Amino acid sequence: MNENKRLMGSDLRKVDRHVITQEEYDEAPELTAEQLERADVYIGDKLIRRGRPPKENPKEAIKLRLSPDVLDHFRSGGPGWQTRINDALERIVKREKRAATRR
Repeated sequence: MNENKRLMGSDLRKVDRHVITQEEYDEAPELTAEQLERADVYIGDKLIRRGRPPKENPKEAIKLRLSPDVLDHFRSGGPGWQTRINDALERIVKREKRAATRR
């Protein structure tokens, strides 16, 4: 590990010891409203996520082996073929649940 530090050509201890002076601080640019809007927000140590909230029942990535006929059928419909497979399977699950409650 010491060899890697030497290869960097930098004295990291010297960098760590450096204290920013007032002149250096004054040279730092002001943050814009746009930069602040994109900044990460923390409450304590917890990162507050932005954007779409997590789903209550998120989909799970799995590896599934399907026959070529099934894949050809769904892929021929263009983009979104994986979603269409999921929708077809969900319809089957709902149908089977309805049938089970009638028994």
